[in-house]
Amino acid sequence: MTARPVKHSLTLRGHRTSVSLEEEFWQAFRAIAAERGLTLNQLAVEVDEARAGDIGLASAIRVFVLRRYRG
Repeated sequence: MTARPVKHSLTLRGHRTSVSLEEEFWQAFRAIAAERGLTLNQLAVEVDEARAGDIGLASAIRVFVLRRYRG
């Protein structure tokens, strides 16, 4: 497991943002997007729209990945 998060840029509804996640979460997030036939940006928009306003996008992605693999 990597100790430090890795920063990647995403585009959400035309706006660029940077998200820092551990490499294992990036790999899982990419795999979920591929399974669903979505780009990483499209899946990030879905996660972004579903999160509560006070939860950061990186945290929302981690929880999304965790729930996907738990369920």
